[in-house]
Amino acid sequence: MPMDHTQAPVLEALDAYRTTGMLAFSPPGHKQARGADPETRRILGDAVFHGDLLASGGLDDRRQRGGYLEHAEKLMADAVHAEHTFFTTCGSSLSVKAAMLSVAGPHEKLLIGRDAHKSVVSALILSGIVPVWVEPQWDAERHLAHAPSAADYEAALQAHPDAMGALVTSPTPYGACADLRGIAEACHRRGRPLIVDEAWGAHLPFHPDLPAWAMDAGADVCVTSIHKMGSGLEQGSVFHLQGDLVSPSVLKNRADLWGTTSPSVLIYAGLDGWRRQMALHGRELLTHALDLAAEVRTGIEKIDGMHVNDHDDFCGPGRGADLDPLPVVVDLADPGLSGYRAADWLRKHRALNVHLADHRRINVQITYADSRETTDPLLEALRDLADAARDWDAAPRVEVPDPEELRMEQACLPRDAFFARTEDVPVEKAAGRVAAEMVTPYPPGIPAVLPGERLTEPVLAYLSSGVAAGMNLPDAADPALRTVRVTAGRDGSGQPS
Repeated sequence: MPMDHTQAPVLEALDAYRTTGMLAFSPPGHKQARGADPETRRILGDAVFHGDLLASGGLDDRRQRGGYLEHAEKLMADAVHAEHTFFTTCGSSLSVKAAMLSVAGPHEKLLIGRDAHKSVVSALILSGIVPVWVEPQWDAERHLAHAPSAADYEAALQAHPDAMGALVTSPTPYGACADLRGIAEACHRRGRPLIVDEAWGAHLPFHPDLPAWAMDAGADVCVTSIHKMGSGLEQGSVFHLQGDLVSPSVLKNRADLWGTTSPSVLIYAGLDGWRRQMALHGRELLTHALDLAAEVRTGIEKIDGMHVNDHDDFCGPGRGADLDPLPVVVDLADPGLSGYRAADWLRKHRALNVHLADHRRINVQITYADSRETTDPLLEALRDLADAARDWDAAPRVEVPDPEELRMEQACLPRDAFFARTEDVPVEKAAGRVAAEMVTPYPPGIPAVLPGERLTEPVLAYLSSGVAAGMNLPDAADPALRTVRVTAGRDGSGQPS
């Protein structure tokens, strides 16, 4: 029987809670805004506090007999053609960890694209899973990594037949998409599951002109962030499951292990409402977004010193398999501009935030929430930026290594290095030492250095020159990278050698 997507079970239960005048002698202590700080109430509004309930013993009864969350998850699975869906209020950083531990355990191998998000590395540190790194496809002209190819995963599976499964990131934060069908087929020929970190692709199931999404391409587990390209609240994430290679009870159990016992009903409600919006109006809304993104791309391409990366730039042999056009990636050719400079100038002088900035690009993300009311000021601001940059000195140079210099030896497991005895050494003396920390340019949050990797001069020069140019390294022990945290033993064991 078709499911009724006009329903929004969590939202409707939240509305019913308010209209019945329920009194709570339980957390949260603000008691439906009554005890909240008046200035906080003025800024946030009482609706935030009214939606802030216990999920169990608040929105639903203590045994969750109303089934609101379970019903909402089933509606989400139906909307995106998955067999099972689970909500989480801890972001896709939790979802991807749960997915990984559903496929592999301590001391077991998992194939992982080396362009993975730092949350994947966090899972390796906490779980003891052994990573088998699959190298991304490197565009040496644009200094940009795309997801590994299906052939790369096939070769890794042949070399490591004991690997329990594979993980790939698609789309990348730049919008490039992997050959998910080919990777899934390589895994399934060996009875191994494929996890897709599709945090940037929650919208993909809802329009035929967008790249194929993970479930339709044959993936077993898919993680999506509804707050990125959808209209959910920050930290709203779902993971989807199909097939019989991963047990839904195991996946749910692993999510419970990582998750909070105090989930946010506000975030659940945002997920529920977004699914209804997409199920009923997604194609229309995304058609609007695609048309608007095409206009923005054309407008930016007319600005001197700016080029919008398109399908021809990002797709083809040695690159991505497809492109999501909604992340509009702008290559900056003006010598006075870097992505860091451009982002800072736009925020300071035009009150405009871009999504991503690197040494030569910015990414302006278009969603169905945009209109000419937002994109006209964007185009005007970019034209003003181009005019202003004509008088600037050349931007500081970032020493980006060649692909073969970018990858370092994995001297020991990320977990072993992270928990080893450590010391902080000057960056100029760090080459040859084994890193005990992640060092991650953010955004997009893909670590340049992993715990357990033996540091090299080219990578350290890249990061040092990047910091001087404006790169942000929020997870490094020293974000200014004057020092680097390494294992105390030069052999990488954390013991004196």
